[in-house]
Amino acid sequence: MNVLWGLLMAAVGLFMLICGTLKSKFVVYELLVARARIAWGEGNAVHYFFQLSGLIILVLGGLWAAGIIWR
Repeated sequence: MNVLWGLLMAAVGLFMLICGTLKSKFVVYELLVARARIAWGEGNAVHYFFQLSGLIILVLGGLWAAGIIWR
């Protein structure tokens, strides 16, 4: 079961990383950006936030799927 949830978590992290890098206009990402702009304000800080958090979630999901953490 850890493999399933770890891969799902890694996929979400990859989605956030790619959308943050490309500044995507995908509807789900735009909704996330609209919520994050309340805290981060206008500008590129929101996209940098999603890049960094996406990378962290991607790595943690990969480690979880591999069984290295959260056994």
